[in-house]
Amino acid sequence: MTTRNYLFAQTNDDVALTRFIATAAKATGFLKGAPGGPLPGWYVPGGDNRDFLETLLGRLAAAYPAAGQPFHAVRLWTNLTWQPAYLSVIAVHVHGALPRVSGIAQARQNLDVDGYRLATGPQTEGPVEALIGEAGTALRAMADALLVEINAVTRLKRLTALRLLADRMLGLMVRLRHFRPDIGIEAQYRFCALWLEAMGLTGQGGLETLDLGDGRQVAIMARKGCCLDYLAFPERYCASCPKLDDAARRERERTNMLAELGPAVQSNSSLG
Repeated sequence: MTTRNYLFAQTNDDVALTRFIATAAKATGFLKGAPGGPLPGWYVPGGDNRDFLETLLGRLAAAYPAAGQPFHAVRLWTNLTWQPAYLSVIAVHVHGALPRVSGIAQARQNLDVDGYRLATGPQTEGPVEALIGEAGTALRAMADALLVEINAVTRLKRLTALRLLADRMLGLMVRLRHFRPDIGIEAQYRFCALWLEAMGLTGQGGLETLDLGDGRQVAIMARKGCCLDYLAFPERYCASCPKLDDAARRERERTNMLAELGPAVQSNSSLG
């Protein structure tokens, strides 16, 4: 694995980072980033983030008082882990090089964390397996530090947090077919196992194959974690919620997948 170093490193690193941020925005349609350091009031790994966390926690408690402390704590966690997870996967599987995502600065937008900035620097290149190893290790280290910060302002169980982090990665492995249509189910399984291993999350969930009933098969999540959204939105379970029995969960997943993918396209040989 190599690190990009150029004679005029700053200029080339700027170009590479701008390209990465544009790639992430195009791949998702919603990631909003910019090069540079954090703006005032942003969350910064390793910084003094207590006010950021307490403010967001207070806003969540005021907006969803009946949902309770566990829901508020989970929302803190998922708010601050989703962008780094997305960016890491896109860096490895779409961009093909890894910037220092662990240095991400993140913005608070009312009840959500949305918007980020990354500092310019060299990007690591190499085989996808090596990039997953490096990115996954960095993600887990960042998440472990965040968990300590959150537990300084409210209580969040470690197992709950880790399972939700695994869920995020499972969802991203399912979404690989959007980012890279050439990646099939076998590759999704392989990459999923590599990410979970690199993050120390093996056994905290996985993928399973769903037959859509029209000749197509897709990878779906088999989660162990629960986002607790039902506490804020009663009777509204995620399609992949582990609280559902397997039959109900798979039927919901099948309905969602068919709506997303549309009807199967007949091959020319099957046309009369």
